[in-house]
Amino acid sequence: MPDFTSPLPVLLLWAIIGYGLGSVPFGLLLARAMNLGDLRQIGSGNIGATNVLRTGNKKAAALTLLLDGLKGAVAVLLARAFAGEDAAQIAALAAFIGHCFPVWLGFKGGKGVATFFGVILALCWPAGLLAAATWLILAFALRYSSAAALAAATLAPFFALFTGNGHTFVLLAVLAVLIWWRHSANVARLLAGTESKIGQK
Repeated sequence: MPDFTSPLPVLLLWAIIGYGLGSVPFGLLLARAMNLGDLRQIGSGNIGATNVLRTGNKKAAALTLLLDGLKGAVAVLLARAFAGEDAAQIAALAAFIGHCFPVWLGFKGGKGVATFFGVILALCWPAGLLAAATWLILAFALRYSSAAALAAATLAPFFALFTGNGHTFVLLAVLAVLIWWRHSANVARLLAGTESKIGQK
């Protein structure tokens, strides 16, 4: 766990910066720029890469995935460089919350998976690589992005422990709980057998 030895104003500053970076709705912006329509009126209505893929534009989906991950990573790396590890974890949580609840969209954002991967790769890249491998293997095998994401998020804190990054365990556990919460509708559809598969419009 972070020791929170940094002054409170410093932590608050990086919370604000992290939230600001995380709240940039790249999926929505790219869809508009590429004339793909309003993502909030397509598929699940989500602004993330999976829903962008439902427009049929793989390039836009890939860019959304990259940029949503990058904003989480940038928040962590900047905070760590200027204020240390505790600020990096605060910025990580804030970036994730910013993506899920962006003020610009009435606090209705994405589900946080790409931003989660950006955050964990920046915080502890060995655990991040294991989590990403988990997602890739399950997504390929099951064709359900949500199920793969839930499994990867659940295992991520334990990957952190396994790779010697136990100081991130609590944060990653909190993010995993938030991801499960954000995916509650997906869980219901998975149980009912009605969840959309990857690439399905």
